[in-house]
Amino acid sequence: MAKLFDTVMRIASTLLGALMVCVGGVWILQGLNIAFLNSFMAGDITWTFWGLLLAAVGVGQAVWSIRRRA
Repeated sequence: MAKLFDTVMRIASTLLGALMVCVGGVWILQGLNIAFLNSFMAGDITWTFWGLLLAAVGVGQAVWSIRRRA
């Protein structure tokens, strides 16, 4: 049962990291005024930096959850 729980949590953690990377990418595109231009975030460079930070944390989350030992 513990092995099943570990596998499920590893998958959930990896998906959370992937979601963070995707949201960070959207924030980067909005901050650079490239996509989703009907938002208050569009054209504000601050959101680019927040997006980079979120994407980096998401990559770290995904890598950690894949590489950690059971």
